[in-house]
Amino acid sequence: MTDSRQGGNPRIALGPVLYYWKRETLLAFYAGLPHSSLAAIYLGEVVCGRRHELRLADWVALARELAQTGVEVVLSSQALIESESDLRVMRRLAGNGEFAVEANEMGAVRLLAGKARFVAGPHLNVYNPDTLAWLAELGAFRWVMPLEIGRDALALLQGSRPAEMQTEVFAYGRLPLAFSARCFTARHFNLPKDDCQYRCIDAPDGLPLATREGKPFLALNGIQTQSAQIYDLSAALPELSALGVDLIRLSPHSSGMNDVIAAFRQGCAGDAGGLRARLDAVRPAAPVDGYWHGKAGIDHVAA
Repeated sequence: MTDSRQGGNPRIALGPVLYYWKRETLLAFYAGLPHSSLAAIYLGEVVCGRRHELRLADWVALARELAQTGVEVVLSSQALIESESDLRVMRRLAGNGEFAVEANEMGAVRLLAGKARFVAGPHLNVYNPDTLAWLAELGAFRWVMPLEIGRDALALLQGSRPAEMQTEVFAYGRLPLAFSARCFTARHFNLPKDDCQYRCIDAPDGLPLATREGKPFLALNGIQTQSAQIYDLSAALPELSALGVDLIRLSPHSSGMNDVIAAFRQGCAGDAGGLRARLDAVRPAAPVDGYWHGKAGIDHVAA
């Protein structure tokens, strides 16, 4: 039942865009990617069902275009279902019959179980081998490690993961920490959630939030709360490789992503020379890696 894979270079996956970007911005972003450098691309609205620049039919059409480049395309489900319309979209997503789905909440797992192979997303609570084995029985072929898990916990899970189950680790980007029924972006502008005027479209990388002392703390992204800093596991690539991690996830930001992809591709190939400097040149905020080392998430141990 265990996977004997050890070592080998992780491949690169591009996670779903977590922010609300204009339609033309999204399409240009995906068209301009270095597709040959990516093993997988995740598409879809994960955060808020009110974001409609691209609807499900548009995401599927885009998935078909990207699949022609040879990259694996996965459609990501919303992490917090808040309405009947959200549920209808999730049902259609689960039954698309063409692309694998990343399940980001247990309702999506229920819809997919026994019907289609799926990815167990980072927002599911997978903390022990029994849960991992249960998801594999339901049809999961890949799991994305929860964000707060560190290398020691991952090592234990890797030692007993089911055969053929792939492991993906979030390795770059603002950490999506929590979801709430409240929209913090709307509240910031003194707007009700149901009349938010889609103000999050004006913050393509989220709204920064600082402590009273002026220290960057969080980023507001609609109903999602993120870290203000960039989670960066570039220094841990040798460890990720040794642990048998199959894919590392890079979370999209509004600028410099092609440079980030190129830097991580260099690192995954075993060339660490100049890697940190390349990322420092394009990273939109300070790096952190505390969770990986079993410490506070805001810590930067690699420094």
